[in-house]
Amino acid sequence: MLNRTLEGKTAIVTGGERGIGRGITERLLAGGMRVCIAGIDPEAAGKFLREAEAGERLLFHRTDVAEEEDVAEMLRATLDAFGHLDAMVANAGNASPGRTPVEKLSLEEWNRYIAVNLTGCFLCAKHAFPELRKTSGSMVLMASTRALQSKPHNTAYPASKGGVIALTHALATSGGPDIRVNCISPGWIHLEHHRAQLREEDHLQHLTGRVGRASDIAAMTAFLLSEEAGFITGQNFVVDGGMTKKMIYQ
Repeated sequence: MLNRTLEGKTAIVTGGERGIGRGITERLLAGGMRVCIAGIDPEAAGKFLREAEAGERLLFHRTDVAEEEDVAEMLRATLDAFGHLDAMVANAGNASPGRTPVEKLSLEEWNRYIAVNLTGCFLCAKHAFPELRKTSGSMVLMASTRALQSKPHNTAYPASKGGVIALTHALATSGGPDIRVNCISPGWIHLEHHRAQLREEDHLQHLTGRVGRASDIAAMTAFLLSEEAGFITGQNFVVDGGMTKKMIYQ
């Protein structure tokens, strides 16, 4: 049963045109929200807008979250369309973990991960906070289980996501009591555009017996934005089917 405490409210979902972001947007629309999806893929956004058939409750604004003017303009467009802002979901990110040894990692590549994954969250908060204070709104940031565990030659991505977790409690402390801020650390989430076929052993790495879906992250996001989560702020929620708790010997 969908939580109806979101009905009639407005959200921005960065990176909301595809992947986990699309799943989140679909869940918020189903809950009765109006959503601005802010992203860099107009083709995917156009396809989503046609398939969603949400009418004036859904709009797309092309936004590079690493560019402050893009973020500011995205806020202005949302307010022009919907009048107010109740929720900000900072989901956009450079999702490719990469496998570059640290001694060969270029500063340019490092800076891009930090700019999109971490600075993008900061810019969303900076420009959304004045509007969220007016509505006693909420913000959800997207971290990763990679912030809690690593694999070899994967430096910039975990560092950026670890920063998101720290930024979450910093923002919650600054935003309270008017604004609640939490983050989600997804584990292995299989998306429709993934080409690799899942194997039985992939599912068995999880205590729940299956790999995650975008809908799993969307459900947690909707809960954290809702009035039912009114006493929850500054927290990181690991949604990974128990994978980071299962010891796997190699």
